[in-house]
Amino acid sequence: MTPSKIFLYFCLSFVGGIFISSLASISQLFMLGILIFGAFLISIFWHHKKIAIAGFCVMFFVLGAWRLQIVWSDMPQIQERNITFIGMVADEPAIGEKVAKLTIKSDTIGGKILITVDHYPEYQYGDKLKITGKLESPPVFDEFNYRDYLRKDGIFSVMSWPKIEILSADAGNPITKFLLSFKNKFKESIRRFISPPESGILEALVFGDESGISKEWKDKLNLTGTRHIAAVSGMNITIISSLILSFLLSLGLWRKQAFYFTVILLVLYVLMVGAPASAVRAGIMGALFLTAQYLGRLSAALRAVVFAGTIMLALNPLLLILDIGFQLSFLAILGIIYLQPRFIGWLKRLPDPKFFPLRATLASTLAAQVFTLPILIYNFGRVPILSPVTNILIVPFLAPITIIIFVFGLSSMIFWPLGYVLSWPVWLSLSYVTGVIDVFSKLPKIW
Repeated sequence: MTPSKIFLYFCLSFVGGIFISSLASISQLFMLGILIFGAFLISIFWHHKKIAIAGFCVMFFVLGAWRLQIVWSDMPQIQERNITFIGMVADEPAIGEKVAKLTIKSDTIGGKILITVDHYPEYQYGDKLKITGKLESPPVFDEFNYRDYLRKDGIFSVMSWPKIEILSADAGNPITKFLLSFKNKFKESIRRFISPPESGILEALVFGDESGISKEWKDKLNLTGTRHIAAVSGMNITIISSLILSFLLSLGLWRKQAFYFTVILLVLYVLMVGAPASAVRAGIMGALFLTAQYLGRLSAALRAVVFAGTIMLALNPLLLILDIGFQLSFLAILGIIYLQPRFIGWLKRLPDPKFFPLRATLASTLAAQVFTLPILIYNFGRVPILSPVTNILIVPFLAPITIIIFVFGLSSMIFWPLGYVLSWPVWLSLSYVTGVIDVFSKLPKIW
């Protein structure tokens, strides 16, 4: 048994401990007993390699369970009360159809506070505010635990329509402020040339921002099983990165050139969407997967991604059970590693144009879809039977569409006449996406 495989088992044991502990509470006494048992296996059977490794796996399992319990126990208990405090807008405001939500960080309150406000006046990242209102614990609904959903992001309290006074606008990280400012200018340049519903799909596809999508079109995305394209998830980033690499190789670039170009595009993408934590995590896993592809060792991709995921879970174990994007990242990569070669074999009779790797594109899309389907069904309740067909018609084109959008957006910011020219292929590409979604949303609903 190689050292890398042993290390993989240790990581999986740690993750398994987090998972089991999330399903059922494990008492401290029971964990101590398991820990002693693992130490016993190691000390008594040290010269029996497999048994000693099993002992270490037991100990890493306990560490995972213990880490999750530590995080749960360290969460602040929110006492509902009227309060006045000073805080900073710690993230980009989430603008909805009717209200806006601000994530506030304060030195006097444990964790972050999610505040619901009207659209106007507008607040920006870095605004320092004096806030007066009623501090409450997030609600728990019958079908959705909103409290746990917010906890994974460090948000432990909420407040609705408080009295707010702006004290200053110069707080916050200057790099984050620059990235968000660039992102907003990018959006503004796009909106000059692209109108709804294409503009809403564009912003959702590139930035994960659904505020520009009407309720009608959100329903259409749900009906066709394509709602995932409106999120900057690890699933989308993994698929798009893989498709870009395959596309560049089909153009005749050397593997080294295609790899570096794809990684650069991936980094630029994460920065241009504002570098939120979800995109950074997805970008890291996507980059590791690309590295394994570049080295020609897809078998090593699993170990690298599991190791990266283990580090992320050690920092925030709630991601495993509460972050859908994190779950989709792993499953999409697993699907591409294990099923893509099989799908390529099954699709060998399919024509493979020189400048568009059709076989690899469809194989990556199908492989990721198969592995992520259980999570999509579990979280969204049901997935249309025709969803794979809709996704096959859309997902393979997301990589080139995303590249065209970035070129168009940057061009329109620098020289608007060039942006006008490039807006036509962008509009045509998005019209294809919206057309497919519209057609399939009108077909008989078979679940």
